[in-house]
Amino acid sequence: MSSSIQMARSALDEMSATGAFVRTPSTFRDSISKDPDSRFPAEAGRYHLYVSYACPWASRCLAYLKIKGLDKAISFTSVKPIWGRTKDSDEHMGWVFPASDTEEPGAEADSLNGAKSVRELYELASSNYSGKFTVPVLWDKKLKTIVNNESAEIIRMFNTEFNDIAENPGVDLYPPHLQAQINEINDSTYDSINNGVYKCGFAKKQEPYDEAVTKLYEALDKCEEILSKQRYLCGNTLTEADIRLFVTLIRFDEVYAVHFKCNKKLLREYPNIFGYTKDIFQVPGVSSTVHMEHIKKHYYGSHPSINPFGIIPHGPNIDYSTPHHRHNFSN
Repeated sequence: MSSSIQMARSALDEMSATGAFVRTPSTFRDSISKDPDSRFPAEAGRYHLYVSYACPWASRCLAYLKIKGLDKAISFTSVKPIWGRTKDSDEHMGWVFPASDTEEPGAEADSLNGAKSVRELYELASSNYSGKFTVPVLWDKKLKTIVNNESAEIIRMFNTEFNDIAENPGVDLYPPHLQAQINEINDSTYDSINNGVYKCGFAKKQEPYDEAVTKLYEALDKCEEILSKQRYLCGNTLTEADIRLFVTLIRFDEVYAVHFKCNKKLLREYPNIFGYTKDIFQVPGVSSTVHMEHIKKHYYGSHPSINPFGIIPHGPNIDYSTPHHRHNFSN
């Protein structure tokens, strides 16, 4: 790929004329299906998930692998937490793999394709690709291409299409009777919370920051009220809406409060949201997807326009394994 091609080099470049952050859509949107005759049939050992433990969008896919019991059927690799040069021919900074599995704890070299960066995977899949080089990447080992890089669609595939080979096929995080409610909650939490923290942190003018931070805290206040009455967002059943919200909440006090200027109120000042976050962290398998060292290294070390010296704060080092008492709602 020529360095002359215009592309959003990272999320930091996705700005409107008003100084507001505007995220561009994902590009690879194929689907894996339980239909054995489909182009991408659900098969054990065929697919590989590339993630960053630091990235909330990738982490929700990893959480699904663990919750559904798919981590033996679908392999995964995590990149290094801090962005690096993805090519010698230009200045692009992005997700890179370590040279060996011992270079960075939690990160692994790409033994599947031998790629040095996630960018190389995109260029293997499409020689004329000119978008962002994001994670997650759901890779087909057989056809040597990217199936999908949209986390919202990947988690839906993991929820239903692999049930014949999942260890926990009975777990349904998107049950039919709750789908309309889940979709409504997702739309709200994505705009104001999941993406809202980025709109706060990446804003380059005061007005878009003010607008984003106001919407963020209005949404958090609403979540606190809902969670004061029930265990999860859709009642007393864990759903997709909870996993999608969790990946932002677990990063809030450690990163977003400082790095993204979301400091009006800390997560642990919301008693119900804080207990809820601990509750989901303690769902079997989920804690293994939270690598706080990677999370902090990435945000504080990969955005020089926000944190030019890459200093990583010491705290607050919250213990999410302590009692949450949220099960009282189910009783």
